[in-house]
This record gives sequence, C-alpha cells and structure tokens, in this order.
Amino acid sequence: MTDDLAALCHAAEHDIATAPDLRALEAVRVALLGKTGRLTARLKELGALPPEARREQGARVNAVKEALTAALEARCAALAAAALEARLAQERIDVSLPARPAESGLIHPISRAMDEIAAIFGAMGFTVAEGPDIETDWHNFGALNIPPHHPARADHDTFYLPPEADGDGPPRVLRTHTSPVQMRTMLAETPPIRIIAMGRTYRADHDATHSPMFHQCEGLVIDRDITLGHLKGCLTDFLRAFFGLPDLPVRFRASYFPFTEPSMEVDIGWNRRSGELGRGGDWLEILGSGMVHAKVLANGGIDPREWQGFAFGMGIERITMLKHGINDLRPFFESDLRWLRHYGFSPMAPAMLHEGV
Repeated sequence: MTDDLAALCHAAEHDIATAPDLRALEAVRVALLGKTGRLTARLKELGALPPEARREQGARVNAVKEALTAALEARCAALAAAALEARLAQERIDVSLPARPAESGLIHPISRAMDEIAAIFGAMGFTVAEGPDIETDWHNFGALNIPPHHPARADHDTFYLPPEADGDGPPRVLRTHTSPVQMRTMLAETPPIRIIAMGRTYRADHDATHSPMFHQCEGLVIDRDITLGHLKGCLTDFLRAFFGLPDLPVRFRASYFPFTEPSMEVDIGWNRRSGELGRGGDWLEILGSGMVHAKVLANGGIDPREWQGFAFGMGIERITMLKHGINDLRPFFESDLRWLRHYGFSPMAPAMLHEGV
C-alpha cells in the first residue's frame, strides 16, 4: 500500500469515527465513495496503469474500499442506535402521572340541535339565513299579512321598543319569530329560494314550557310548481332524521296562519303516558306550516302568479326537549353546570348527517 493511499485510509477512518450524527456520516461517505469521491478517483486512475501495476494497485484500493465500507456501516449502526436511545428517553411516558382530566367544555343542547337541523336541511339543499333580533313592525308583522288587530300584536305577547331618538323611524319590536328573515331574504334575492332561519325570538311568556327568549327555526322554499306534496315530503324526512325514527308517524291537519294559505299543523305519533315518540296511538303537535300567502309573496317583491312556495316554523327548545326527554324548559337558561354535564355534548363530536343525528 502506497504512502498516499495509507494516509487517505487513515484520514477517512478518523472522519468516520468522529462523525457526530448520521447526516455528517453521510457527508463523509459521499466525500469518499461518491462519483467525485477521493477513493473513487483512485479507482478511476487504475485504467492508466500497466497491467501488472494495475492488478497490484487495484487490490490495494479495493482492500481500502472494503475496510472503509465496513467502518461506515459500523458507525452508521452505532449512530442509529444512539439516536433511537435519545428519542426513547425524550418521548418516555411516565405511567405514574395521573390521567388527563375529562373535557371541561360541553356543547349546549340548543346549540347541538341547531347544528343537527342545519346538517339535515343542508343535505336537502337549504342554506342558513340570518337577520337582526330588533325588527321593524312592518318586517315582523305587516309584511307577513298580520294586520294591527291581530292577537300577535297584543302588549302581553310582544316586547315593543320605544321609537328612535328622533321619533320619526318605524316602530320597533323584538322579533316574535324568525319569519322577518324570510321577508328580508325575499326582498334581497331572486327566486328560486331555499333557506332556513334559526335564532333567538322573544315573547312575554314564562313558565315550565315557555320562556321570554327562545329559539326558532323556520324554512322557506320558493320556486315554480311547488306543491303541498313537496312540503309534506320535506318535513316528514326532517322529523324522521332528527328524531332518529325511520318509521315515525307524521300527520298533517288543516289550521290557520295569516302568512300561509292553506295552513297545516304537523303532528307526530307518541305515547301520552310514557312520552315515547313513535309509539302508541296519540298525536303531538310539533310545528306549523303551509303554502306562502300570495300577499306575503307580493310584499317580498315576488310575483305570486309566477312563483309559489311553502314555509314552516318550529321551536328549537320544544323539539330538543322531546328528543332528549327534558320536561322543563327553565334549566336551558339557568347555567347549571350539573345539568349541562348531563345533557351536554362533546365538542369533539360535531353533528354530521352521514354519521346520523
């Protein structure tokens, strides 16, 4: 072995032994055995030597290559083992530590119900529309074919607000339903329309089944050739999906609402004694619905001779109480953490229709 080849081998062995990590070791390997490496250059020089010298020098270079390759592999194994040991020490789990605390935050049943409603109607092609809680008298009553003498305008049913500071603005009221959102949508958009409106509403009632503030969900569909059949199919599918009962009995019966004509109350089958849904021969009123009144369409800037549609409305607290067996409305708003821990939902389990609601 020539002196320069021995010096190359000695220097390479030192670089291999002192490489601090796998990245540095790879750099040493490339500098030695890469396409332009020092030992590779020695192998390329063999072609210029005479046959006897080539054979002798080739054996020496190959011996150095084998020795350095073995040293590289040994150092690589040692560095990999050291890296694994360091990682295991860093990521070690102390089994003596206490378990992680349970989730402290929960989703309120009303918020969960609104998510479920949005998921179901969203699968039917509905979008969610919003509007202000403080409405004009016209948006809340007049535009919806509710004249001044209608009982919904009585002081004991509605929270009226004082006029604007200048006294010249339209009368204001805390909205008694989310129907004004439907009117605002009709005035702002052109048909076809398919929306649901969810949010807070206000009426001067307070007992075990009524609250001064509660939540409603209303729906509006406007298109050509819309019939009662579309309304019945839409609501039947929704109620069966929301309550998780594919065979839930649903009944439609004639009623009266000033903003729909004809109007229908929607009942579901239940057992009066046990309160179980879908069982027994009793019926429970669940929501109101009907075909949008021609005057309401006209007030929304829509020609009733060309377009027609249906609307429906329901109390979110009511359907939530029925679904989860809650018999008193007042705990919904009392901020009792014990009640919420019992009826609340994990924030890590959002309502998704394909998983069932």
